[in-house]
Amino acid sequence: MKLKLFMLSLLIISGLDGIAYGHTIDSVGEYRVEIGWMNEPIVSGETNAIEFYVSPLIPCPDISEVIKCAESQEFQNGITGLKNTVKMKLIYKDENITLPLSPDHDIPGKYYAFINPTVSGFYQANILGTIIDTPISLSMHPPKVAERSYIEFPEPSDITVTQMIDGHTALIEDVSDLKESVNHLEKIQSNNLGYTGIGVGIIGITIAIIALVKSKKN
Repeated sequence: MKLKLFMLSLLIISGLDGIAYGHTIDSVGEYRVEIGWMNEPIVSGETNAIEFYVSPLIPCPDISEVIKCAESQEFQNGITGLKNTVKMKLIYKDENITLPLSPDHDIPGKYYAFINPTVSGFYQANILGTIIDTPISLSMHPPKVAERSYIEFPEPSDITVTQMIDGHTALIEDVSDLKESVNHLEKIQSNNLGYTGIGVGIIGITIAIIALVKSKKN
């Protein structure tokens, strides 16, 4: 049984690697371009960035399709100086935002377009401007942004209004039960011990409330 579960987990993980992650590669003129998310898995509500790579496209005599040629190569000898000549317009449904590029100080030809994707789904990145003397107007699609709950365990860290109301309601119900118990004790006590029973009941309610409040906080 354990072996079957292990094999199943391997299949699921490999499937996620092929679908959720990875970079998108294309070309424009004599250049190879590549985009992908900086932090993976990509989830909504977290600051992230789209990485943008630009490098020379090496000719591929044996590959007729230019995009296949670009995909067969790795990023190397990056093109610098594009901070002020290339911008990225990020589009989600009917909304868009134009993002500046920030160069990576350690890797020439690598840039970042910082963004906080607030909702899950597919985004489109339009690369606009010029790479040296080559105009670029290219639409690319980074991997899908997943819902934040995808990585939250065991439950969301933020306390919702509903959770607070439910907690207070449960506390009130517990106190009401204690009051009923004290009233029942008062009825069965003799006249001489009645006041003693009431006093004990009040002390019990006070201790119980303190304990319940502490437990709700924890």
